[in-house]
Amino acid sequence: MTVTRDDATTETASIVQLLAQYFDGLYNSDADLLADVFHPQAIYASATDGTLTHLDMDTYLPIVAERESPASRNEQRTDVVRSIDFVGPVTALAQVECSIGEKQFSDLLNLVRVDGRWQIIAKVFHYDIAAQLPTSTGD
Repeated sequence: MTVTRDDATTETASIVQLLAQYFDGLYNSDADLLADVFHPQAIYASATDGTLTHLDMDTYLPIVAERESPASRNEQRTDVVRSIDFVGPVTALAQVECSIGEKQFSDLLNLVRVDGRWQIIAKVFHYDIAAQLPTSTGD
């Protein structure tokens, strides 16, 4: 299948809209919204602390629902879409960043287009603690 420039623009816009919902779901701790952007069989994985964390959506979404939302703490949003790369007409990779509390997340979101819409099938991420990040002294 050949993807035209117009198709790519439409698909990119669809993914950007999905990522906006993803960021809103995280910021508001809205598990229902996140359940819509994640495929039901999606995985959540990280090894930031040196051990593998691997969750399915039935485990991950209730954790989100129970946590205090960044919105309720009036945290500043730092949502950034770094890149969206298509690896085929129904497969893409988005690199995004956001913050929750002191954690600054870098997420690799694998996306698939099934049943006529894009969904996240895998979230692999790293986070840094803001207080531990190097700061510029302006020198």
